Amino acid sequence: MQNKEIRFASRPSGMPTLENFLIQDAAMPQPQEGEVLLRTRYISVDPYLRGRMREGKSYIAPFEVGQVIVSGAVGEVLESKDPGFKAGDTVVSGALPWSLYATAKGATLQKINPSLAPVSTALGVLGMPGLTGYFGLLDIGQPKPGETVVVSGAAGAVGMVVCQIAKLKGCRAVGIAGGEDKTAYLLNELGVDAAINYKTAEGYKSVNELRKELSAACPKGVDIYFDNVGGDISDAVMPLIAPGARIAICGQISVYNLEQADVGLRPQPYLLVNSALMKGFIITQYMSQFGKGIAEMAQWLAEGKLKNAETVVEGFENTPLAFIGLFKGENLGKQIVKI
Repeated sequence: MQNKEIRFASRPSGMPTLENFLIQDAAMPQPQEGEVLLRTRYISVDPYLRGRMREGKSYIAPFEVGQVIVSGAVGEVLESKDPGFKAGDTVVSGALPWSLYATAKGATLQKINPSLAPVSTALGVLGMPGLTGYFGLLDIGQPKPGETVVVSGAAGAVGMVVCQIAKLKGCRAVGIAGGEDKTAYLLNELGVDAAINYKTAEGYKSVNELRKELSAACPKGVDIYFDNVGGDISDAVMPLIAPGARIAICGQISVYNLEQADVGLRPQPYLLVNSALMKGFIITQYMSQFGKGIAEMAQWLAEGKLKNAETVVEGFENTPLAFIGLFKGENLGKQIVKI
């Protein structure tokens, strides 16, 4: 067995490129007591990893140049020195190295039952993205029947879940996504009430164009805004919020590759006059409730009330390309790499 790994080669300036990653041969890891040896099956690529490529303080430590990149992954246990696991078990972790083989402490792993759902869902709808949408909408948004929920990045892994839970809770769901194929999926497959494409043949719609389309789609205003994107899209939404609106700040992918601070609309006047709430959150804050969230979403999935979409990139060596593809809007649903 030959191991390979992907290291963080240099800090990107703007959009990451392949030069920021180094794929190299690596020694085969050996499990110690309390550890297991894993063969990686799926690797999760997520927008938050771009933040870890910057220097500076954040909610999670930045990558050091030269270190192996880590993210969520699904693996198969090949050898176990932890009594809680045996060879053949399928497990998931939120922090495994980008490598073909890895060791991990058993305490950091969760078993997956392959008979319940495809194992890749542990990185998507039944994993961190799904939980992010579930708790962000239900805890911060607190949706009520008849309210209007606007979701940016609606065709991504988190946004899809938010749109569907909004419908399950009796709300109107308005999704914003980039591309006619994505808005068609939102309308025809997920049943949103309106879908807005922020792209044009030449590039991107202006803030005023987006606001006009959103105003038509939300005649009573926006009660809940689930913000995955930030930037111009959020600038278009904010003047349309309704009294008592709740805004969940989940991600800001539109600004992750900017080298200088983005100066846009200031939200405070709209929050003030509408007595609105804007709150950011990190999904690990809900860790003690993960079991509840996964159980409810697994039931919805089994009953056909919750649909799942994945964009699967084949091949370990294509992991950096899959990550870069996130910022080009190449994914529908969860972006994962199959090894």
